[in-house]
Amino acid sequence: MPDSSLYRHSTNLIGVSTACIAHHLFNKNPQPLHIAGTRESAHGLFEQLDRQTDLNECGGIFQDYMCVVFGFETEQRLRDDAAGRRRYRNSYLRLIQDWGLDSNNAQGAVFKGWVESHFGLFPQYHKQLISNFDSKGWITYIEEKMSSRYHNNCIYMQLDLLYEYCQWVIEHFGFPAARHKTLYRGVNGLEDHCIVFGEDKNHKIVRFNSLISFTDNPNTAGQFGSYILEVEVPMVKLIFCNDLLPHHALHGESEYLVIGGDYSVKVLR
Repeated sequence: MPDSSLYRHSTNLIGVSTACIAHHLFNKNPQPLHIAGTRESAHGLFEQLDRQTDLNECGGIFQDYMCVVFGFETEQRLRDDAAGRRRYRNSYLRLIQDWGLDSNNAQGAVFKGWVESHFGLFPQYHKQLISNFDSKGWITYIEEKMSSRYHNNCIYMQLDLLYEYCQWVIEHFGFPAARHKTLYRGVNGLEDHCIVFGEDKNHKIVRFNSLISFTDNPNTAGQFGSYILEVEVPMVKLIFCNDLLPHHALHGESEYLVIGGDYSVKVLR
């Protein structure tokens, strides 16, 4: 078994041990996960959502709420401050967009930092393999995830609400699946992945990065490598999916953002 010293924290904000949610057996029998205090702090939003019966309406309500609370309106975002400098307001939508462009940029480090602080999982990769706390990869990750440029608008709170909204949609609409969703990821080989256990050449237990992208279309996954990893993802580990919101930047590749850990994987060629 690979060394787990760079794998997880002993604490998180979801009330279930990180060792539990990171284990591949959790994925077979998932339990509900909630970020402490998030729905309670936005009870007005979720009360309004509870009165809706249309998913698109819910998406619009959520995005309008986020726009008002965190000041995403164009006139606010572009307004100059007293010193004549243009204000930058980071947003969950910008983070999702930048993740789609490059998951190893500074915004990707912020996203992985949120997973680390809330779910307890250390990243396994950021620009390069993170082998220990003295490695260049770890230092770069720490520097980028702490950048004040991306923490100036309660970005972790925004991501908390995004996760809880995603889970609310799954609970109320059974969308995109009630319990598990079959997802795919294209890779050129398994050399860059941590193999926890190999049952045979087509079935592995793989330790994924703390935050990982999948697609629900195997043909799309096949464009990114000669091997396709097929995974049954529990819906409680889903942060974002293609049809969750009416307006976002990841429509093109049907991308799903998923909490990492150990997964049972079927390798397709």
